[in-house]
Amino acid sequence: MTEGVAAVVARSSDEHNGYRGLILDFAGVLTTGVLESQQAWAEHHNLAPGAWRAALNDDPEGRRLYAALEVGEISQVEWNASTAPLLGVQDGANLMGRAWAGVQPALDMIKLARAARTAGLTVAMLSNSFGLEPFDPYAHVGVWDLFDVTVISEHERIAKPHPEIYQRCLDRMGLRGEQCVFVDDHLGNLPPAEALGITTVHADGQGDTVARVAELLGLVPAAGS
Repeated sequence: MTEGVAAVVARSSDEHNGYRGLILDFAGVLTTGVLESQQAWAEHHNLAPGAWRAALNDDPEGRRLYAALEVGEISQVEWNASTAPLLGVQDGANLMGRAWAGVQPALDMIKLARAARTAGLTVAMLSNSFGLEPFDPYAHVGVWDLFDVTVISEHERIAKPHPEIYQRCLDRMGLRGEQCVFVDDHLGNLPPAEALGITTVHADGQGDTVARVAELLGLVPAAGS
């Protein structure tokens, strides 16, 4: 994404094309450089570049532990200690934080969220958690203050793509599904939102996600941009 794209979301139209809410996923939508940060961590430990994802996605125990972390069945501290051996490292202290150290905020999407909220839309974050202590990923990229509503799977004890977590988000926003746009980088998280009438946008890494969302919401260029 470019700074030129960010410039188009500074001022809004009156109608927002009928939408009243914007719902954003976190990792891969409000962040950038996740894979690169994980690969740098692996390289530092003399592991294969894909070691992090292999342990969390391909190893059955790794998948079980991560799923438990998402819904608050285990703490991040417990996850760190149990996952480190799967990765072949001895030190599990703040494992999540160390692997996420290089992750950066997606500045264009953050500007879009701020502009949408300033324009009067209700802005929510709907995120599958990966723990908050000792490493708070949301504070790491500085997004806690962006939202009117935050729905985090760790607190809800259910995670996307469970349909109930989307409904809880809508309920707390005080909006119907057809009044909202939802942005997520995982295709599998979109159908439950669509079933509730929510317009979905896949953050597919092609660089035009902000522009697509801005167009949907009727956001227009700032004067002089």
